[in-house]
Amino acid sequence: MTKVLILTDGKAGHENQSKAFARRLNCEFEIARVRFKSRFHKALSYIFDLARINAAWLWEFESEVMPEGTPAAVIGTGSGTFYPAKSAAKSFGVKCGVVLYPRGYSLKGFDCILAPKFDNPKNLPNVIQIPANLVANDEGFYNNGVEQYKQRTDVVPEIAVIIGGPNKCSTMTCDWMKEKLDEIFAMPGAKAVTTSRRTPADVEALVDSYQWDYKLIYSREKFNPIPAFVKLAKKLFVSAESTGMLSEACTFGSAAVYALDNLKPGRHKFRQFVEDLSHDGYLGGSRKIILDQEFSRAGKLLGL
Repeated sequence: MTKVLILTDGKAGHENQSKAFARRLNCEFEIARVRFKSRFHKALSYIFDLARINAAWLWEFESEVMPEGTPAAVIGTGSGTFYPAKSAAKSFGVKCGVVLYPRGYSLKGFDCILAPKFDNPKNLPNVIQIPANLVANDEGFYNNGVEQYKQRTDVVPEIAVIIGGPNKCSTMTCDWMKEKLDEIFAMPGAKAVTTSRRTPADVEALVDSYQWDYKLIYSREKFNPIPAFVKLAKKLFVSAESTGMLSEACTFGSAAVYALDNLKPGRHKFRQFVEDLSHDGYLGGSRKIILDQEFSRAGKLLGL
């Protein structure tokens, strides 16, 4: 099987999207962690890239085990990998594919760019728009998650709720949470919930006070019921800042997915992400994201 080299910045959300990319291209992969030598070196990478200079000395492999042989292509996700991926691909003499929009770099040097729609990517031959984040999971992952969940409870949730936490573009208060939970509890059906490591303590206490048929309070228990929620629920509510979870819910399972809007006012990528999903029919119904044509085109661009 064809093998590609994944360069990672160590962020799980980025690395998993690269894995998803490679798997959807039916490729095996080797993973190598990379980093810029300093913030100044990263700043220089934008200048050198626009000047079409391959300055491999700006970054380094952080992994103890160096990649061996010549890969069929190099893949990266996130700003910490864009320039190293392009640089390494040039050194190997192979093509380069990246996930997320490499703003600030020359787009011409990337053979394939999988760019989320909310980044407003340019319409270029090497740019492929995708509606959400890539998800590395497969059916086996969800089936295993369901089995583990069933070992803990007999509850089959008709309504499941996934609660994240605040970030720079979102808030999460008890007043907001109570309003949303009261609306959810007015709906019929068995209800399940999970909080996360980002959920504020006071919000988590409020969630804990409701009479759920199944609940996972993250500060007390670290089991992950989300695969079972995605697979089993008929309605799935996800706090809107959780773009990865919304992407997963809109890609797998058969639940109608709803975003719990805790986003701050104004135009920002989180707001556009949710609005685009809603406009394209992935929220409020059971339509799921299918990217067969996009990955077929990506494989052709990368010569795989």
